[in-house]
Amino acid sequence: MSSNMPPVAKKIPTERTHHGDTVIDEYAWLADKDDPDTKAYLEAENEFLKQHTAHLADLQEQVFQEIKGRTQETDLSVPSRKGDWWYFSRTEEGKQYAVSCRVPADSDAPPQITPGERLDREQVILDGNELAGDSPFFSVGTSAVTPDGTMLAFSTDFKGDERFTLRFKNLETGEVLPDEITDIFYGGAWSADGSTFFYTRVDDAWRPYQVYRHTLGTQEDVLVYEESDERYWVGIGLTRSERYLVLAAGSKITSEVRVLDATDPAGEFQVVRPRTTGVEYSVEHAGDFFYVLHNENAENFELATAPLDAPGTWTPLIAHREDTRLLEIDAFSDHAVVHFRRDGLTGLRVLPYPAAGQGWRERAEAAERNAYEIDFPEPLYDVGPAGNPMFTTTRLRLAYTSMVTPPSVYDYELDTHELILLRRRPVLGGYDPEDYEQFREWATAEDGTKVPISIVKRKDAARPAPTLLYGYGSYETSIDPGFSVPRLSLLDRGFVFAVAHVRGGGEMGRRWYEEGKLTRKRNTFTDFVAAARHLKASGWSERIIARGGSAGGLLMGAVTNLAPEEFAGVVAEVPFVDALNTILDPSLPLTVIEWDEWGDPLHDPDVYAYMKSYTPYENVDGRPYPPILAITSLNDTRVLYHEPAKWIARLRATARGGPFLLKTEMGAGHGGRSGRYDAWREEAFALSWIIERGTS
Repeated sequence: MSSNMPPVAKKIPTERTHHGDTVIDEYAWLADKDDPDTKAYLEAENEFLKQHTAHLADLQEQVFQEIKGRTQETDLSVPSRKGDWWYFSRTEEGKQYAVSCRVPADSDAPPQITPGERLDREQVILDGNELAGDSPFFSVGTSAVTPDGTMLAFSTDFKGDERFTLRFKNLETGEVLPDEITDIFYGGAWSADGSTFFYTRVDDAWRPYQVYRHTLGTQEDVLVYEESDERYWVGIGLTRSERYLVLAAGSKITSEVRVLDATDPAGEFQVVRPRTTGVEYSVEHAGDFFYVLHNENAENFELATAPLDAPGTWTPLIAHREDTRLLEIDAFSDHAVVHFRRDGLTGLRVLPYPAAGQGWRERAEAAERNAYEIDFPEPLYDVGPAGNPMFTTTRLRLAYTSMVTPPSVYDYELDTHELILLRRRPVLGGYDPEDYEQFREWATAEDGTKVPISIVKRKDAARPAPTLLYGYGSYETSIDPGFSVPRLSLLDRGFVFAVAHVRGGGEMGRRWYEEGKLTRKRNTFTDFVAAARHLKASGWSERIIARGGSAGGLLMGAVTNLAPEEFAGVVAEVPFVDALNTILDPSLPLTVIEWDEWGDPLHDPDVYAYMKSYTPYENVDGRPYPPILAITSLNDTRVLYHEPAKWIARLRATARGGPFLLKTEMGAGHGGRSGRYDAWREEAFALSWIIERGTS
């Protein structure tokens, strides 16, 4: 095959009919991962990509060295106290993975640790480099220490398919126990005495649906719970107080929680409140009562309290507000912290309990009356609780970042209200935040809705500038203003970086999400196009490259169909571009669960017609399209590799413009390559392509 000619996918027409509509899919054969022709085609695409982008090799290497040069490779996290130990992780120059460590806690203040130096009595808990060996992929899914600190449960994945093997390590002797459990999911929880570990398994559709109980030293695990409704996931955790095990089942719109005294791991879980369609809730143990965060008659959620012996009886504490979305509640022995969202930014509200002597409900009500919010100075930022495993503490650990401030860890002293900076991620190479500036703009959508846009640029960058515009817009996931080392390689070349906070995300509260899902999904796409046009009209941008991944990859495909002329290039990572065919097939991973997000086109003809009107693969036409780079992974279990493969094949056969490029990682999963140096090289490749598109 000529190096100048892209691969041509063979066409094998496959006919399907739904609700009287017959559709021909010429590239359905690519879904057969075991077909030798599929692998040959993907490898041919990789070879074409390599040839077509060979001229970017020097720029890619330059960007990689910039990322590497700005990163303190031998580094460590801020120690976090749990029980009698301070826990932290190290990274070392030249090594792909982190090393988890701990040291005995001799005081309430975190130990002073210097990168590259070992502490006296430092203990390695888990060395990712040692575990990974020569494997091209490696990931840890679970890492949980028993309440007494003597045993570690950890799970590993060497393929990227997110099926983990669970093992147990005695932290006193270093011995790895013979107990081994395969094909488990993320997470898990210990009983109070550390004798029993609870974990989850997935079904054929990659849905975590079973919770098992494993007693150390035994071979026959006990099925504790099985969720038969295909719309629900299950998970298991231990409260911060280590008093209760919490088993949660949830669909996209409904929750059901069970609790069990953690000292009685063989006992029966108690339902907090039976599921009611549309009602979501979570439970947090606060000593002598429960907090319940729920959305019953409260779109942006309400915080309630409940007695331990009647957890389904909810008394309002923080009422619903139209302008504030309550995100989570963290309970401690002497205070609680509410994480919330308002005006497109996150925040923290502290509820200090009064002195003892009152009943639990009176204490909670007094704490809310005396509550206050922590102030932060920047116009754009993201803040949240981080690393607070201790139930009894006088400090709140929080994580803070902005588009110009690197990720920072603070302790907030509850007695003095002092913010103590423990660590700010080093950015080497002379980075000065004063050289950059961030802004908030508002685009006007087709229906008049104001859509926020977060922007960062160098102060000396000219306008209009080449622009990378990022978007997601699904599952109420918010893309908050945050810092990125790789992004500096764009900004220092005169780029503007912007995030379009489109509907379908959660940036502006629950209603923002509701207005970008199901039969209002098109708002997500038209909001993004409106953001791009606003950036051009207001003088920020000239050539705009769009970027998004997963559900944000669907956004990329949809906006390219809607307004291909607005974009100088599109990067779609693990993109959900064949959404209609996927959501029509309940045998595929996660499909039934997704019906609450996208609708059920299998049984509802109106949903079918609506989805068909916007899904990227179905709507490719013969207009000129911008250059497109689609990136996927062969072992992805969330967005299967064949979606972008089919999309690129159809673009080549139908559309004008391009080029249309496909890059498939043949040994990775949804998150791409696992090692940090490998991940940096992949990012450098994408950024080099973006730089060329923005400046050519």
